[in-house]
Amino acid sequence: MIKQRVLLALLCAALVFPAGLAGQASGAGPAVRAGAAQGGLAFPYVDLNVRQAQNNREVVLSIQLLLLLSVLTLAPSLLILMTAFLRIAIVFDFIKRALSLQQVPPNQILMGLALFLTLFIMWPTLSTIYNESFRPFADGKIGMEEMYKKAEGPLRIFMYKQMSSNPDNVRLFMRLRGLAKPNTLADVPTEVLIPAFVLHEMTVAFKIGILLFIPFIIIDMVVASILMSMGMIMLPPVMISLPFKLIVFVLVDGWSLITMQLVQSFR
Repeated sequence: MIKQRVLLALLCAALVFPAGLAGQASGAGPAVRAGAAQGGLAFPYVDLNVRQAQNNREVVLSIQLLLLLSVLTLAPSLLILMTAFLRIAIVFDFIKRALSLQQVPPNQILMGLALFLTLFIMWPTLSTIYNESFRPFADGKIGMEEMYKKAEGPLRIFMYKQMSSNPDNVRLFMRLRGLAKPNTLADVPTEVLIPAFVLHEMTVAFKIGILLFIPFIIIDMVVASILMSMGMIMLPPVMISLPFKLIVFVLVDGWSLITMQLVQSFR
């Protein structure tokens, strides 16, 4: 049986690559094999050469490439920590827990909705970054360092706007670093602004989650007290309260209200 499978595989390969196999069997050169492979399926030729750097410029280019690959691996974390995604994702998780839902809706759907809402909220900032940073760099008008500074500015403004009414977290990290009191946004380093923004977003998201939990906890308490008064101690209250919570959530158009409040909560 194994020999039959091997012969069948070789026959299929001969039918798909007849000229290529013939060229390899006859010991033909690369040009001959390339010309013979035109009748079959062509594969691209990939070549990778690694050699020692000849000058400092090549060393810097290699380091920049490594840094770029590192940034690409950290891109999801940057998307979560420096945009509106963090607050939206936490609030959606609170909604699911408040409704006592386990599998519906799936986490992929909630995270996908959070991603598109993030793009909707961040679109002005992303447009500014594209027009003032990426596009001039692509046209060769600015260098790498200037592109980074122009891309960093709109994100810093967005993060600072969310904390403008309550900059306590900025003061906390400035004090931990031993820095002087900033007079303007430019005096706040980026390594201080990012963790302050993350703590602020988590605090706001937890406040919204507490407000979401209150009405559903009341429904759970009412259902539990009714079941206790009827003597149904062994019946789980969550099983009975779940339909009532879903009915209330649908009647008030919960998804639209929460989405509207989330979008309006960003400045």
